[in-house]
Amino acid sequence: MLNRFTSFNNVLFSDEAHFPINGHVNKQNCRYWSCKNPNRKHQKPLHSPKVTVWAAMSAHGIIGPYFLEDGRGRALTVTSQRYVAMIQDFFTPELQNFPGFNTRTWFQQDGATAHTSNVAMPVVRQLFPNKVISRRGDIPWPPRSPDLTPMDFFLWGYLKTKVYKTNPRTIDVLKENIQREMANITELTCHAVMDNFKRRLQECRDRNGLHLDDVIFKK
Repeated sequence: MLNRFTSFNNVLFSDEAHFPINGHVNKQNCRYWSCKNPNRKHQKPLHSPKVTVWAAMSAHGIIGPYFLEDGRGRALTVTSQRYVAMIQDFFTPELQNFPGFNTRTWFQQDGATAHTSNVAMPVVRQLFPNKVISRRGDIPWPPRSPDLTPMDFFLWGYLKTKVYKTNPRTIDVLKENIQREMANITELTCHAVMDNFKRRLQECRDRNGLHLDDVIFKK
């Protein structure tokens, strides 16, 4: 990535995330360095109502949210067919009005089967010919790398700190919070995230792939 790009301002990063109704800030990227087990527990219902959200982010702003749900507003599992339907019915029209989209725009997605199947990849490639960053794409993207993915190291965690401040009790209120907080993220913040992304790539290269424990995003 560092050899191919001088700037990442023309790359769209995409991902999905779950927002349960009884949610709390996701600590998946946090690490406890201790000689003792902290023995912390989070108690929550086994099948809490949730929303599944897709979005794409570049230095110019955010496209989304798109809620993967059925006609009754219930969250759906991401499948190849649903992913393709989202790209065709939502993402493609949104791109036409997005200031950060042009013929030189690259698109990044993770290696989930729904994204990289024989059904989905031709649709993605048609929209971004020769400019797909993904497993089976023009530039391979490493699996299990949340420290390098703007959606993981910034967007989802940032949104959850905002969305759950008011303790939403219904799916509709939760969705309204997600829409509002995502719309409030400024282009200036998006630029800062992409600058941080480049520093993370450099740090990853310098550390030969070890933990990026000193790279912290600051708004």
